[in-house]
Amino acid sequence: MPEVKSFAARTLQALRDNKHLAILPPAIIIGILGGYGAVLFRFAIRTFQGMFYGNSEDILTFAASLPVWMVVGMPALGGLVVGALVNFGAPEAKGHGVPEVMEAVVLKGGRIRKRVALVKILASALCIGSGGSVGREGPIVQIGASIGSTMGQLLRAGPFQQKTMVGCGAAAGIAATFNAPIAGVLFALEVLLGDFGLTSFSPVVLSSVTATVVSRHYFGDFPAFVIPEYSIASLWEYAIYPFLGLAAGLVAVLFVTVLYKTEDVFDAIRMPRLLKPVLGGLLMGCILLVFPQAFGVGYGAINLALVDRLAAWMFFALILVKIVATSITIGSGGSGGVFAPSLFVGAMVGGGFGWIAHTLFPGVTSGPGAYALVAMGALVAGSTHAPITAILIIFEMTNDYRIILPLMMSCIISTVVASTLKRGNIYTLKLLRRGVDLQRDVTQALLRSLPIRDYMCERVESIPEDMPLPRIIETFRTHNASYLHVLDASNKLTGIISFRDIRPHLGRGAQEKTLLARDVATRRLAVLMPGDSVFAAMQVMSGGPYSQLPVLDPDSGRVVGTLRQQDVLAAYDREVFHHGAQKAAAKAGGQGA
Repeated sequence: MPEVKSFAARTLQALRDNKHLAILPPAIIIGILGGYGAVLFRFAIRTFQGMFYGNSEDILTFAASLPVWMVVGMPALGGLVVGALVNFGAPEAKGHGVPEVMEAVVLKGGRIRKRVALVKILASALCIGSGGSVGREGPIVQIGASIGSTMGQLLRAGPFQQKTMVGCGAAAGIAATFNAPIAGVLFALEVLLGDFGLTSFSPVVLSSVTATVVSRHYFGDFPAFVIPEYSIASLWEYAIYPFLGLAAGLVAVLFVTVLYKTEDVFDAIRMPRLLKPVLGGLLMGCILLVFPQAFGVGYGAINLALVDRLAAWMFFALILVKIVATSITIGSGGSGGVFAPSLFVGAMVGGGFGWIAHTLFPGVTSGPGAYALVAMGALVAGSTHAPITAILIIFEMTNDYRIILPLMMSCIISTVVASTLKRGNIYTLKLLRRGVDLQRDVTQALLRSLPIRDYMCERVESIPEDMPLPRIIETFRTHNASYLHVLDASNKLTGIISFRDIRPHLGRGAQEKTLLARDVATRRLAVLMPGDSVFAAMQVMSGGPYSQLPVLDPDSGRVVGTLRQQDVLAAYDREVFHHGAQKAAAKAGGQGA
């Protein structure tokens, strides 16, 4: 009996120490909260659309009955409210959201401000409900990621667990939106975390499945779109799908290019930032007068394309209309995602391509709807450079294995074409424009996350401004210091003296000279703050002849430490050279896997 108790005690202790198992209960909670976040977000969109237009159904069912002033004015009104929310609530809520999550995962240890989820729900729901041409998937990813980050912060999770919880929240959002738990998992692992290890995979799966259960409870077990029965008319059709992948890749590049060029145009307009979403809303309203299909997420128009109920010319027109409408909405400062617009544009590209193929080869090709379905995945793959996620999300919605081969061919070719022609995908390009390259330099990103307060030396050798040269020389000799920090009467830093500064005065009657510290000190200083990163310190040191930099308190301006070159090298060695080993240990024995 004592042996049984001892075994039970050891087992319980092992479970407590097993960090891999410890993250699973929070993952389930994140899945529940993420699922309800998606439910709340969809409810908010319908509520705001009802407030703006008096009808919460698909816009195509009542667009013809709306007066012109309402179609043009409501997107502008929505833009005004969204602009105020974003500017005064959380600037991170502007745009499509996923780049901000990626930046938080890599550069900020997975930490996202707690208010982001609430502001993003309101801003994006207002933008979509008032007519903005954006998707709900990006906002839901950011909302779920914010929930996961908040959970990690409350539990004081380590950096690896914190990032995993952010991935759990993102997976929950995608899964609940599309009723596609596998696609949610793949999106989080492929796009956000870039980690398919067991330690990340298990909790992300739990969150995704849990969020899907919550979503199905409220919306039923139905796919996000009206999915037609897919079929291959003949084996010759397999030779046509690679050209569909090529077309999707080219249009994906066009979409990404126009999106960010439009953002540049709005940035160059001289007007208050708060009013730019109003201008974008007015332009969007003018588009809606002619093409109501571009309204909001556009699922109604996608369904029409999938069941072959759009005219051939409309396929080609809506490709350009949706690209321009989405670019205006996001470029002007609106809040919403680009995933649904990518699906929309893909459906139109596939529909138009299918119409041409069926016209040229009627006996060996399926209808436009089949190509629209495949092209939805192909364009998402081309714009996000995430073919696995794109393949799984379409396959999971159809549950038809016959679509796999055309889907794989088209998605891979589209990704190759787009990644060859355009550096960065629709998410990472936003960060590249800020000077942040997540894919190229993970080491750099890691160093950006390390504050120098953790590595600086707090012992500072300082002297007063009026110290004479002989005493300065004696101080160097007795303190074995490389630099002396020169302080004024209020203990503020005014200069630095190195042995190089006093060398010209040696051997020529240095003892008799009346030079003071202020006379020989170097006054052109490069200084750091405790919150600056190790990467910033490395840049400063490499830009000048600095082997040591003073660290000043940002409030008082007084010297609180000094960062030596050897401290930077030690930080680099500790955090970079050992990073891979630490991560491997966390995944294996350290995590209890």
